[in-house]
Amino acid sequence: MSLSTARSFLSEAGYGEQELDANSALMELDKGLRSGKLGEQCEAVVLFPKLFQKYPFPILINSAFLKLADIFRLGNNFLRLCVLKVTQQSEKHLEKILNVDEFVKRVFSVIHSNDPVARAITLRMLGSLATIIPERKNAHHSVHQSLDSHDNVEVEAAIFASACFSAQSKDFAAGICNKISEMIQGLDTPVDLKLKLIPMLQHMHHNASLASSSRELLQQLVTSYPSTPMVIVTLHTFTQLAASSLIDIPKQLQLLLQYLKEDPRKAVKRLAIQDLKLLAKKAPHLWNRENTQTLCECALSSPYNSLKLGMLSVLSTLSGTIAIKQYFNPGTGGASAPPRLTDLVKLVQECCYHSNLAVAAHGVTVLANIAISCPEKDMMQLEQDTVMGLESLLVLCSQDDSPRAQATLKTALTSLVQLLKSRPHLSQSAVEFLLCQLHLARDPSRVLMCHALAAIATQLPVLGEGMLGDLVDLYRVASHSSTDKQQELLVSLATVVFVASQSSLSAEVKTVIKQQLENVANGWTVYCIARQASRMGCHEFSSELYQSLRTRVASEHFYFWLNSLKEFSQAEQCLNGLEDGDYSAAMTAIAEALRSYQKGIASLTAASTPLSPLSYQCDFVKLRIDTLQGLSQLICTCNSLKTSPPPAIATTIALTSGNELQRCGRIAMQMRVSMDEFRSLAARYADLYQSSFDADSATLRNVELQQQSCLLVSHVIEALILDPHSASFQDYGTLGSVQTESEYERRMMSVFNHVLEEVEGLSRKHPPVSYLHTGCLCDAVIALLKVPLSFQRYFFQKLQSTSIKLALSPSPRTPTEPIPVQNNQQLTLKVEGVVQHGSTPGLFRKIQSVCLNVSSTLQSKTGGPEYKIPLDSNTNEIEQRVEPHNDYFSTQFLLNFSILGSHMVNVEASVVDESGIEWKTGPKTTVSVKSLEDPYAQQLRHNQQQQQQAQQARPETAPAPQRSSVYARFQ
Repeated sequence: MSLSTARSFLSEAGYGEQELDANSALMELDKGLRSGKLGEQCEAVVLFPKLFQKYPFPILINSAFLKLADIFRLGNNFLRLCVLKVTQQSEKHLEKILNVDEFVKRVFSVIHSNDPVARAITLRMLGSLATIIPERKNAHHSVHQSLDSHDNVEVEAAIFASACFSAQSKDFAAGICNKISEMIQGLDTPVDLKLKLIPMLQHMHHNASLASSSRELLQQLVTSYPSTPMVIVTLHTFTQLAASSLIDIPKQLQLLLQYLKEDPRKAVKRLAIQDLKLLAKKAPHLWNRENTQTLCECALSSPYNSLKLGMLSVLSTLSGTIAIKQYFNPGTGGASAPPRLTDLVKLVQECCYHSNLAVAAHGVTVLANIAISCPEKDMMQLEQDTVMGLESLLVLCSQDDSPRAQATLKTALTSLVQLLKSRPHLSQSAVEFLLCQLHLARDPSRVLMCHALAAIATQLPVLGEGMLGDLVDLYRVASHSSTDKQQELLVSLATVVFVASQSSLSAEVKTVIKQQLENVANGWTVYCIARQASRMGCHEFSSELYQSLRTRVASEHFYFWLNSLKEFSQAEQCLNGLEDGDYSAAMTAIAEALRSYQKGIASLTAASTPLSPLSYQCDFVKLRIDTLQGLSQLICTCNSLKTSPPPAIATTIALTSGNELQRCGRIAMQMRVSMDEFRSLAARYADLYQSSFDADSATLRNVELQQQSCLLVSHVIEALILDPHSASFQDYGTLGSVQTESEYERRMMSVFNHVLEEVEGLSRKHPPVSYLHTGCLCDAVIALLKVPLSFQRYFFQKLQSTSIKLALSPSPRTPTEPIPVQNNQQLTLKVEGVVQHGSTPGLFRKIQSVCLNVSSTLQSKTGGPEYKIPLDSNTNEIEQRVEPHNDYFSTQFLLNFSILGSHMVNVEASVVDESGIEWKTGPKTTVSVKSLEDPYAQQLRHNQQQQQQAQQARPETAPAPQRSSVYARFQ
């Protein structure tokens, strides 16, 4: 009963459970550990990793590991093995153990057992704990002793532990190195044991002398033991050591190439190729021309396709790096040969037409990278050879459905797109070839070709119109069944059609797509196509598709989501028919769009759930609504020049007040309000950008473009009306030179440049404010609205998920109860946090550090002594950066609460990525603190008050009896 309760708790997805629930689960697991049945004990042990994943904070993990240590100490070998597996699975949580000494003490007690298996498990356990006990001398000593054991299981465990400690401890590596050398060189050591000892030498990289002595030993072993297993293990250890120590990589390259060239054994050659690829990824800049040339010669002379494939894989890795430039431009020492005459080009030209598809794929990849990186003057013939090689490979692979052929096709198409990006003049013929092949290819190949065509059309929009006819013809006959590949083909073809149409779908194209969707498409396919239409700005078509999908979903939240998308598409469709100069029609269109947007935001709010709050979508739409309202208000303000022109005495008022803006009348103040509003909108877009850590680059660029459009409008208002003399256009002069990645971005940048040119020309010719100025402003608004808005991927799909969970200590017993602290002491606030990831962590950007900001505000002040307290001690404002390790971070803050009363402490987390950019991801946590007066000071104050009251009371009551007694003496 208890284990089933814990299992049901730990099987639930998601985070956010209360600490009480986690403690309850731990208690249930503890009952299982104390059970008399071995099966229940083992089941309880193996559930601990799920508990750690569910609640990854030190206070629980420490308690759990201490319980596991007790089971390890008292249980049998099978239970110990289960605890060992749990420890190895939970390696990232080991550093959260608070009582390391106690934990290790309980585990280490088993090392003195008479059972060699128990000792072996203990050694492996100690090795698994090497990250938290790297310098424990008793553990080092036990590992040393166990290497001399006569039991093979214990020796293998000691070797494992030695490797773990050597990787973590410089002292242990230096102390064990001689022992390992003696065992390897000893004649009484079996060969199979030597093969297990040799890989330990890869960890001897902590200093130069240690690495040098290990390298000398490995060199002796390669010479002394020429058997295949020994050479393979020794060479690989050689490579790992060189990659870690860095200084010996050139020597290792020469050694591996020597074995590749001279050793006749295929297994050794294969190992050499594998290690060469590792070094090509690790340090491509250390490959000189001679290394690459030797590799090419080996590939040219090799009769084995498998080895040739491996060597071409190394060359493919090198061809995308600086090594390819070093090959063709050796620098000092001899003139470089023409590229077409080199062995590398001869090799890859030969391989482009190889019968093995993988060899051919690497051949065209290398050839394309050469064509991209080398100077254009030598490339005319090489470009043609590259295109011919790519086309022949595409023809071959497009007729084959096998996974290998599809992987080769994807590689070839990727190389083709990269080549066309660098050499645009080859694009026309390449597009014609792909369109021709689309009619002949199999469905899986068509999907990949459509992706390539979409990428090419995005890079060169001028080619899109020429594609459209063939694509529509193909769409008519594209699908005859409802298989997965057919559905994917419908989406891919529709995407290319949208890109080629550039946001303006003809009635014929819509009819063709709808007909196919009605015949064979399922609901998900229709949704994917509608989503792509929204991304490409085809809002009328997407609105119709969303409309058809609303009643085909099984959830109320999905219905509201689709309904909101339909309303947003209709809103943007209202803005598509705008014409230059028709300002009243623009006002009407914006009003219609705002009506649809308000309906959409209501549906979007209804679609949100606690697990999917849709916060980015709501913020983006609210900003779009406010932007449209601001643009509408700006057109009204411009029209007010006609309805409320400046008074006749405006010039006199301007001269009297010295404010030139008074010459323009009331429109000047309205324009200033409008300018401030657009600057505020730009700041809100910047906040949205900063809070979208998990967004893809296209989505972030879209938000940035919205921000730039708001800044542009505010700048135009300032340049035309408010301050034409000091407005500068130099900061905006480089907009046209920015490399654009999408059609939407290209059109927005074109509008930006056009508006700036118009404004700059007008501001120089005419003083403000005239109908020319207001007309220019309205034209700029219409030009911005005419570009169809693009709803990017992050609006629909979240590919990366990153969140931070904070825990504060001390924490109150109940959420409403404040933490008491004396005003003459400082509160130590410990902040712990865990970074939680989705299925694809670090897809777009990774967390470098976490920035924690702690501030406190006085909520209410209680009675007490009035001291003069320095201003800096009244408030707390502290910021600290901490780097997470294994997704965990911890730091402490000292807070001062010298003013008596209730304080609210706010802790806010933000993340810093690898580029140093700070992202406002949250979360924000608050805790209440009550500052109390020190009891000793309070007692002293009470005593002083009583003394003061007594002194004030004596002059009024005590003297009267004294006078009466004196008078009575004289009577």
